[in-house]
Amino acid sequence: MKRSIRLNLDSLLANYGITRYELSKRTGIQYNIIDKYYKNKVVRYDSELLLRICDALDCEIGDLIKIE
Repeated sequence: MKRSIRLNLDSLLANYGITRYELSKRTGIQYNIIDKYYKNKVVRYDSELLLRICDALDCEIGDLIKIE
């Protein structure tokens, strides 16, 4: 069984009632980049962007990333 890393951003945004556009505004990260993270189309994660997302959502990295 092959395991993979997946972002839980869709669930987090739904729980917080925040849109991708709002997250983009809060973090200063371009919408198209947020959208790629949201859709799990990122192969190499930028640690600085992950930190900015966690700060904006007031969550820990373990809340954002999961292994499937």
